[in-house]
Amino acid sequence: MTAIKHALQRDIFTPNDERLLSIVNVCKAGKKKKNCFLCATVTTERPVQVKVVKVKKSDKGDFYKRQIAWALRDLAVVDAKDAIKENPEFDLHFEKIYKWVASSTAEKNAFISCIWKLNQRYLRKKIDFVNVSSQLLEELPKVTEESVPSGENQSVTGGDEEAVDEYQELNAREEQDIEIIMEGCEYAISNAEAFAERLSRELQVLDGANIQSIMASEKQVNILMKLLDEALQEVDQIEFKLSSYEEMLQSVKEQMDQISESNHLIHLSNTNNVKLLSEIEFLVNHMDLAKGHIKALQEGDLASSRGIEACTNAADALLQCMNVALRPGHDMLLAVKQQQQRFSDLREHFARRLASHLNNVFVQQGHDQSSTLAQHSIELTLPNHHPFHRDLLRYAKLMEWLKSTDYGKYEGLTKNYMDYLSRLYEREIKDFFEVAKIKMTGTTKESKKFGQRRLSLMATLPRKESAVKQETESLHGSSGKLTGSTSSLNKLSVQSSGNRRSQSSSLLDMGNMSTSDLDVADRTKFDKIFEQVLSELEPLCLAEQDFISKFFKLQQHQSMPGTVTEADDLDGGTSSRQHNSGTPLPVSSEKDMIRQMMTKIFRCIEPELNNLIALGDKIDSFNSLYMLVKMSHHVWTAQNVDPASFLSTTLGNVLVTVKRNFDKCISNQIRQMEEVKISKKSKVGILPFVAEFEEFAGLAESIFKNAERRGDLDKAYTKLIRGVFVNEAEKKEAKQKYTDHLQSYVIYSLGQPLEKLNHFFEGVEARVAQGIREEEVSYQLAFNKQELRKVIKEYPGKEVKKGLDNLYKKVDKHLCEEENLLQVVWHSMQDEFIRQYKHFEGLIARCYPGSGVTMEFTIQDILDYCSSIAQSH
Repeated sequence: MTAIKHALQRDIFTPNDERLLSIVNVCKAGKKKKNCFLCATVTTERPVQVKVVKVKKSDKGDFYKRQIAWALRDLAVVDAKDAIKENPEFDLHFEKIYKWVASSTAEKNAFISCIWKLNQRYLRKKIDFVNVSSQLLEELPKVTEESVPSGENQSVTGGDEEAVDEYQELNAREEQDIEIIMEGCEYAISNAEAFAERLSRELQVLDGANIQSIMASEKQVNILMKLLDEALQEVDQIEFKLSSYEEMLQSVKEQMDQISESNHLIHLSNTNNVKLLSEIEFLVNHMDLAKGHIKALQEGDLASSRGIEACTNAADALLQCMNVALRPGHDMLLAVKQQQQRFSDLREHFARRLASHLNNVFVQQGHDQSSTLAQHSIELTLPNHHPFHRDLLRYAKLMEWLKSTDYGKYEGLTKNYMDYLSRLYEREIKDFFEVAKIKMTGTTKESKKFGQRRLSLMATLPRKESAVKQETESLHGSSGKLTGSTSSLNKLSVQSSGNRRSQSSSLLDMGNMSTSDLDVADRTKFDKIFEQVLSELEPLCLAEQDFISKFFKLQQHQSMPGTVTEADDLDGGTSSRQHNSGTPLPVSSEKDMIRQMMTKIFRCIEPELNNLIALGDKIDSFNSLYMLVKMSHHVWTAQNVDPASFLSTTLGNVLVTVKRNFDKCISNQIRQMEEVKISKKSKVGILPFVAEFEEFAGLAESIFKNAERRGDLDKAYTKLIRGVFVNEAEKKEAKQKYTDHLQSYVIYSLGQPLEKLNHFFEGVEARVAQGIREEEVSYQLAFNKQELRKVIKEYPGKEVKKGLDNLYKKVDKHLCEEENLLQVVWHSMQDEFIRQYKHFEGLIARCYPGSGVTMEFTIQDILDYCSSIAQSH
């Protein structure tokens, strides 16, 4: 405990100019034991302040910290619980009762004794000590302040001073007298008892002399006694005056203490007043809304620019007042609660006004925009919504305020905007596409005559009821298969019941009309109309998406988007962005919300585009080529701007339909090749679809020039060429004749490049044919190993290469430069030569086993010779 007391004095009380007098280790009664120390302290400066301090060990380390302090003058009762039995519990009654349990009864008693002595010395007030032993309550001696030496660290417990030691040190004179006496007596040191006896006799002589002297001076003694009595009276008077002075000084001290305490209270009161004024100024500065702002929120004109600006400023000021970070305890003030309720009422009132006004603006926009539809019904243009967007963007900051303060009303405005605008855009877009369809189907006089002839021919063909129904549905934008579509190869071919092949064949003769200038003009007109449709839709969607982002304060360029399907809920039901009303959406959900709003507003664009594409394919299946190029370009442009935008997604979906139509067009061409019938009278000539393919290729090349979807055309070429060759019986015959003639020419031209070697092995094969076993041929005189080596040496690598070079020159003179025939024939000759080489190698291995005889060149040498010869020429 001494070490702890020393540490507390050093670390806590010395820096505060305090002295630690007593300490007790305690814990709160009845709770989980968390030990702390109660310390009795006094200040080193005057006036002396006596305190009881609670010190607790820090949770973050081994050091102690000052937790709470009570002034001793605030202590009313000290309850020791039991004055007889040892009990470590005791209570201290300050502003409330604190119950403690000391670590030992001795520490408790020492602490209570110190409190009693401090009370007696410094406070002189009656603190009730209940259940305290009388032995602990001992009266302190009255010690004046002046009697305590200043600057000394002495105990202030007020106990009795220790008795002064009886031994007193001799002074110099006394030492000199003793030395003189001892010098007069020689045995003073050797015989101490004799020396002491002598001193005693001399002392008795001196005492007798003194008594006689005193008795002789009795008169002087009486006078001295009288003077002593007078002195005692004076001392009593002085003591009485000193006592009165002490009482007066004590009164002055108490008054000075009261004055000091009063000054402390005044200083504390001033400090509290300053803090209170600061808190009041904080609340007034941050929670006071100007009357002008209140009036703007309640009655501000939301139709004029000035009124909108005033309402915006007022809404921002209201939001700042509502979002002010209150300090601890502010929310318990009645005035603050009333002001917050007033702000909440203003917010609700203004949010209702703003939502109602914007709903009226949305409705009015629908009426105003409807009046402009008539002037756009003739021209192939869409109405401009820029003025409407410009007017609404004035409310963008108010929408942001509404989003952050009342998300429910913000969400309601969003749904109302989608409802009103979707109906408006649906009318505009449908009228726009109707004009586009009229312009696509509009024809010149010549085309009308041609159309009448085509309709009359079509009328002669019996068609099933289902085919008629499909054609009708396709003209009205159904999602069924298209029938009756025409192409440049067979524009008048009609999907019939399948058993009318002769009638379909008769219509092929009219296919020549597809190459007329009239068809080119119609396709060019369709291409321009389709391009204009896409060019009108693209800025419309982009402008609306940009407006939605700015007006509804939705971010659209920060996070990777998810996919959006038509199944996403757009009518306020369960959706992918479930959240509590009043909670703003995260960035990714805001981007999803933009796409959902665009999908709801422009829900008619994709079906209308599909209807228009179906009509274009119905008019001429080759229109799918134009549409594939145009749609691909617009999809590529939209994806460069925002790959996950509504426009990019919608055009991408439509592009899939266009690609299917393109594939169907190619399939129709292949089917026509399969079904073509050639007149038996025609013996020799070019197949009709070959010339038509040339026409198709020319048209396709002009359309796909520098197009992004060039790869699709190349794949179509592959399918069409395969259709030309795979689906015709003449192809197999032509291929077989081609192979036979090529082989004959190779054999004829190549001949026997190794003539003597050929003659040698022909003889070997003849002997084998006569019945001689292959391994016995080497025993024949004309065909032994020496003869074989002699023949092989006549054909070294240089001679072989020379012979192949002469052969290449001869073949080069025979063949034309087109179609790479020389390379094909030369490769075939190389294969034939290698085949002969392998044949010779096989005969040598079978007829001359183990002889070690090989050709003087290898297959790799043959490949190198042929390659170098081809490259050199």
